Amino acid sequence: MKRLRVTVDGRVFEVMVEVLDEGAAAAPAVATAPVASAPVASAPVQAPPAPPRRAATAVGSGNVTSPLAGRIVEVHPKLGQQVSEGDLVITLEAMKMNTQVFATCSGKVTAINTKPGDAVQEGDVLLTVG
Repeated sequence: MKRLRVTVDGRVFEVMVEVLDEGAAAAPAVATAPVASAPVASAPVQAPPAPPRRAATAVGSGNVTSPLAGRIVEVHPKLGQQVSEGDLVITLEAMKMNTQVFATCSGKVTAINTKPGDAVQEGDVLLTVG
């Protein structure tokens, strides 16, 4: 076990880390300068409350949901368009990378719940195929 000091957003935390590769060749030692003492936060950092999820449509087999939080780049099909299972239906951008979202079943696009530029959360229903 190693004891480390981590600073997150200006708050200092002391943590214990278990080193799993103890038997592996040791990395060369690195000289470090002494660290000035800072008060250690005793309360854990709490995540901000999650925004409410969109409940546009109940989750079902024809609903295409967002696999992660991000921003809609492009909605590929039009309302009423026929799509096949596995067709590209949404391009989503998160952390400067595009993620492609595919139809979960074949059918007609019966609802589009988002448009380019919209922010979405993981699990939001993006469109429905019926």
